[in-house]
Amino acid sequence: MANVIRPYGDTLDDGKVQLSFTLPVPDGPRGREAARLSVLGWGFKDCEVVHSAAVSDEFSFYVAYATTEAGLDYDLVQSAEVHSEDQVMSMDETNDYIRAKLGRKIVLVGACTGFDAHTVGIDAVMNMKGYNHHFGLERYPMIEAYNLGAQVPNEKLIEFAARVKADAILVSQIVTQKDVHVENMTQFIELLEARGERGRFVCIAGGPRISNKFAVELGYDAGFGKGTYAEHVATFVAKKLVEKSLA
Repeated sequence: MANVIRPYGDTLDDGKVQLSFTLPVPDGPRGREAARLSVLGWGFKDCEVVHSAAVSDEFSFYVAYATTEAGLDYDLVQSAEVHSEDQVMSMDETNDYIRAKLGRKIVLVGACTGFDAHTVGIDAVMNMKGYNHHFGLERYPMIEAYNLGAQVPNEKLIEFAARVKADAILVSQIVTQKDVHVENMTQFIELLEARGERGRFVCIAGGPRISNKFAVELGYDAGFGKGTYAEHVATFVAKKLVEKSLA
């Protein structure tokens, strides 16, 4: 028997959803009606526009409530994440694992590349103080971590990684407008391949809109998105390096 799930609002399986979007029309009664009809045209039912605001003279923002009859068989859903939470090692467990399996420090280099100037993601994973009670990679005794900051060209990141004999490279991408992150992430892998050094490093991508499936499709070894911390990255890199050493 299928385990069908639907959105939940007031009552289980009522299909209630909240949508927010922008239309290229002025704010006002006509704009709100256009928003309502748009939602109904997308296949939703019982739409109510509960908020609207002008973005400019010719654009307006809307929040609407609506109902969907669509459902999903949850038993068929498979996660594409790197590993489940029960497989993630703590900082101490990771350090012990590296000592026992590799017998040396792991060298890891990270940066927010391209024109992206946001360091919040790479800092949360790498800086010693970490984020939300999760220490960063600089705190790990068995990891030598280099955080190069933001707006680092892909070429410079690769050159630095080669100079310090890095085992792994972390590429952080926050800005995703017009898919600029896709172009930048793709260029990074292409540069490594052109140098004949793709197999030299464990390559990790991270950011709020990065998934493991997406990163792997672009040629990375793994991708980490929302809700991940230093221990997720450290666990993967350590196990991947051990796997490579045994190959």
